[in-house]
Amino acid sequence: MFSALKLTAQMARPWSASIQLHRAAAPGLARTVLPFAFSRAFHPTLPPAATLNQATRRKPKKRVKQSKSPLLEGNTHKKGVVSQVVIAKPKKPNSAKRKVAKVKLSTGKTVQAYVPGEGHNLQDHSVVLIRGGRTQDLPGVRYKVVRGTLDFSGVVGRVTARSKYGGMSGVALNCGTSLRGPFVFAAKRPKQQ
Repeated sequence: MFSALKLTAQMARPWSASIQLHRAAAPGLARTVLPFAFSRAFHPTLPPAATLNQATRRKPKKRVKQSKSPLLEGNTHKKGVVSQVVIAKPKKPNSAKRKVAKVKLSTGKTVQAYVPGEGHNLQDHSVVLIRGGRTQDLPGVRYKVVRGTLDFSGVVGRVTARSKYGGMSGVALNCGTSLRGPFVFAAKRPKQQ
């Protein structure tokens, strides 16, 4: 054991073996001259950290931004099948009944996705489209179900922000009427001089 350690120590310090050879050749001379002749001029290990000058001149390492919706695997949407629809309670200051769907994606992974808007027609085995976007007061819910696509209907009677809730198809566009009644267009005033 000790001989193996001694051998590895000699291999790590090659100058020690040459000192021992010189001592064996001329024992009186080796004690006086050789420690100065074979003294180390450098330290074999590197300094533990960069100097301040080196640290300021080097570029900082670029941090890779982690995805907030990793199960989409870089895609904007994923298709999946609803396995269960549950009602969840939000975090502390808020109080409501939030609808959350457990969706098995086409990749085989299961996610919890928030069902936006009032009312829904989701049930088991409905085919839906999932997008990224967390729900702030539901911990662990990082995805949302896209309304108005595949088996998921849009919000009925939605007037504002219809494109987010899939209500574009049910309302006549560019005809001057809406669900609230006819639009009132203000007459243009002539320019005053």
